[in-house]
Amino acid sequence: MYPDPTTVWQVGIFLAFFGVAFLYALVGHGGASGYLAVMALANFPPETLKPTALGLNILVATIGLVQFWRAGFFCWPLFWPFALGSVPMAFLGGYIQLPSAVFKRILGGVLLLAALRLAVRPPPERADRPVSFWIGLAVGGGIGLLSGLTGTGGGIFLTPLVLLAGWANAKPAAALSAAFILVNSLAGLAGHLTAVANFPSQFLWIAAAAVGGGLIGSYLGSRRIAPQNLKRLLAAVLLLAAVKLLLGT
Repeated sequence: MYPDPTTVWQVGIFLAFFGVAFLYALVGHGGASGYLAVMALANFPPETLKPTALGLNILVATIGLVQFWRAGFFCWPLFWPFALGSVPMAFLGGYIQLPSAVFKRILGGVLLLAALRLAVRPPPERADRPVSFWIGLAVGGGIGLLSGLTGTGGGIFLTPLVLLAGWANAKPAAALSAAFILVNSLAGLAGHLTAVANFPSQFLWIAAAAVGGGLIGSYLGSRRIAPQNLKRLLAAVLLLAAVKLLLGT
């Protein structure tokens, strides 16, 4: 007797969300760009994409923040200037609904360059350039706007910038990103829900898959994986996000 195609499809979607959450949580990310790709390929209604991605981001980023915090890698002085600039701009970006074809190509190109840079020559574990308050505020604001517009938490943009600028090493950068993604996703979802309030009917079991992947991935990323390997994993995550944006899925 052959399995029900509908059941097989649902199991495949469940595993896809689990896998995305696992991979992204390894580096302190929520996985929004990956969830968006899975939902687009699975023909989810367009109006559900952004709120679903942001909702899953909140769950997985919360798990990641707790794991990296408990492992001793969260740095409040590094986090708060970025967050202060990003939250209002993420709310604004979540409210704005823009045609995004060219926008996505530009972001995809930026992420592709960052992925190649981290894969070919990961920066050393020597964060010796403390970020100033005003630079953190400006960077946070710009990335917050991008995160709200794209339905992501912004970590996919912040983490490579922090590493390449020498503002933090790999695991503190992952902890920073988890916290940054959490506050941005909350703000972006709040802004989005003032315009459109839609979650798919499958949200609860999708969320269960993401939480499972996030728990395992963030535990391994915060405690078991060496910093240089974490940077290479980040390069893989950035590459996936870049391909997703460039292909327009």
